[in-house]
Amino acid sequence: MQVLKFGGTSVATASAIRQVVQLVAAAARRETTIVVVSAMGGITDALIEAGYLAAAGKEEYRERLRHIETQHLEVARELVPIVSQSAVLSLVKTHCNEMEAICNGVFLLGELSARTLDRLMSFGELLSSRLVAASLSAQQVAHRWYDSRQLLRTDSQHGFATVDLAATNQLISRFIVAQPEALYVVPGFVAADDQGATTTLGRGGSDYTAAIFAGALHASRLEIWTDVSGMMTADPRLVPHARPIPRISYQEAMELSHFGAKVLYPPTIQPVMSQGIPLWIKNTFAPTDHGTLVEVSPPATGHIVRGLSSIGQLALLSLEGSGMVGIPGFSKRLFEALARERINVILITQSSSEHSISVGVNARDAAAAQRAVDAEFAHEIAVGKVEPLHLETDLAIVALVGENMKNHTGISGRMFGALGTNGVNIRAIAQGSSEKNISTVIRAQDVKKAINVLHETFFEATAKQINLFVVGVGNVGSKLLEQLARQQAYLQEKLGLQVRVVGVANSSRFVLHEHGLALDDWKEALAQGEPLHLPTLVDAIHARNLRNAVFVDITASADVAGCYAALLEKSVAVVACNKVACSSEYATYARLKALAQEFNTDFLFETNVGAGLPVIGTLNDLLRSGDVVHRIEAVLSGTLNFVFNHYNGKRPFAEVVRQAQAEGYTEPDPRLDLNGTDVARKILILARESGEKLEMADIRNVSFLPESCLEGDVEAFYDQMAVHEDHFRGLYEAATAQGKKLKFVARYADGKASVGLQTIVPGHDFHALHGKDNAVLFYTNRYAEQPLVIKGAGAGAEVTASGVFADIIRAARA
Repeated sequence: MQVLKFGGTSVATASAIRQVVQLVAAAARRETTIVVVSAMGGITDALIEAGYLAAAGKEEYRERLRHIETQHLEVARELVPIVSQSAVLSLVKTHCNEMEAICNGVFLLGELSARTLDRLMSFGELLSSRLVAASLSAQQVAHRWYDSRQLLRTDSQHGFATVDLAATNQLISRFIVAQPEALYVVPGFVAADDQGATTTLGRGGSDYTAAIFAGALHASRLEIWTDVSGMMTADPRLVPHARPIPRISYQEAMELSHFGAKVLYPPTIQPVMSQGIPLWIKNTFAPTDHGTLVEVSPPATGHIVRGLSSIGQLALLSLEGSGMVGIPGFSKRLFEALARERINVILITQSSSEHSISVGVNARDAAAAQRAVDAEFAHEIAVGKVEPLHLETDLAIVALVGENMKNHTGISGRMFGALGTNGVNIRAIAQGSSEKNISTVIRAQDVKKAINVLHETFFEATAKQINLFVVGVGNVGSKLLEQLARQQAYLQEKLGLQVRVVGVANSSRFVLHEHGLALDDWKEALAQGEPLHLPTLVDAIHARNLRNAVFVDITASADVAGCYAALLEKSVAVVACNKVACSSEYATYARLKALAQEFNTDFLFETNVGAGLPVIGTLNDLLRSGDVVHRIEAVLSGTLNFVFNHYNGKRPFAEVVRQAQAEGYTEPDPRLDLNGTDVARKILILARESGEKLEMADIRNVSFLPESCLEGDVEAFYDQMAVHEDHFRGLYEAATAQGKKLKFVARYADGKASVGLQTIVPGHDFHALHGKDNAVLFYTNRYAEQPLVIKGAGAGAEVTASGVFADIIRAARA
């Protein structure tokens, strides 16, 4: 004996019913089969709506009924040959006339009782099961249709009747013995009380009907046929990479279903679970798919977690007060107050101090729950022992489910860590002693991000998705995008990172695409983008709320740097090539560092000093490992090093500077390099990273430029350099005469910092620097006699982009 149940989508159209008939006929050839049928998709809701419209005195109920009748008649005509249609059409018409008569009475009385509504709702399953039976007859498949109301006995609690399983099991067993067939068709959802009045079994009623038949007959299996290929590791509408769960335990299936997986309704499968009857969830429209087998003890898999689920539309009620501590009965009174209002409690959590208790309820019940609890504790609230009930809405539950979690430590830590890294704040936590479920209450707007983050953490260890927003796509930004495009396959294969650029912006426009921009045509997409307004861009990033988000600033804009705080506060990591933030007021620098720590994200700016050289990272490693920095000496301007390495007194100094700008070594305004401002910013950042609270004004800057060179615009700057060519030649010749080289050096020691042009003797680490090279010398406790030297190219689009790239990977792997 086997039981097959078909849901509303499986019988919603004539073609779907024909598919059902094929499946049923094949099943009946193998084993005696009972088929339980739901109402056509949407019909139950339409019947309820018609009833309430009639009770409200609105004649629109007639139109609803006409639509229901038409839908069933059309399906009947498609399913049954013309010569056999009259009996089926007559039966459909009879049922529809009964529906209309009931609604007419409701309309006249202006009242819809629970008993009448049950009778009205029952027609959905009665009609659909009759159509399945008619199609079987048309295909000459022997069967017997029978009314479930003759077999399922309940109490008279209309709308959610309780089944008398002892009486029902006896009736079913007698029926099967007395009227043996190879195939039976019965309507789901409907039953009757002892007086024969129609009752319904509430949510999941057809599943329950099927489980009751399977349990009563000790069936070999129960199959639930629906429109999905079994249970999934997560909701595929939220998680594109969700995968089917081949086998799962009853307990796990019930946990997942309770927390939002709509395939099963937990209470309905109790009759088969208690007997260990295997339950298959199959797809009517893809019958060859494996589906999900729900069983007592499924084999172990490689995953500790079996699946993820969520419940939206949640409200959290919190009862707090010092008067609760040590006083028995508060919890009892809270739950009794909710029970009197027939409000179901979804989640419970209580502090160990007994100072507060929180419960989660459906948002639609929140107002009624608040009134009931405040009324119950009115006296305690009045005397100050308890606070008025605190209500929070726009919440959701995300649950991690798996029986195997209890055998592994650190699951909660991984869960909370993954959520915390992505800025998902947890409002409440509940974990049963069986450790099959860890539930967290979060903001409803964070559900998609949270589910994807957790699915990635527990099911996709080989593919962590990183979402980049890149602002500034000039020389360095364009090179970065080229490097990302070239390395995508490597990053996925070797590092398990799926790096997507979801937004790019230049000084005038921005474009965002949640599923990632194609890196071979981002320029065209940007050209069609929206006008850039930084608050709008930041709001758009927040609204998308993507996991593992990284904001990359490759500009020199103070306005863009001003956005960092708002991003860090939402746990969006910031990678800054822009030096403005870290070289502005110390309070700003310190606040950004603190925000990154507070919101468990990254604020990385390696390329602020030395382009792609690991200067800041090395300094941080020294300090974290307990070393102490005493002195830093550095050549930090690739531009100035390029200029002084190429200037020999024969070509004009201004011409060499123009060459440096043309080759992309200078800041957009080359005066920032030549007047020492850029180098001062860099040594300031290194001093701050060393623990010094310095401001830009504290940096002593000895400029080698005549004052007139700093007046006017950039072209005036070049003109004045030409005017002062003798000055620059004199500096060069004086150094050369001593066998020395000119280098613009930054120095930090004893809490003070300075920058300026120096002559460097042969043998010094700076003397042999070529082209655009930078060098940094760290003198520390460990490197007291011989400094730790970092040397290499300190300017250029490729190396700077590679430094930004490295910071992105650091943020991604955090």
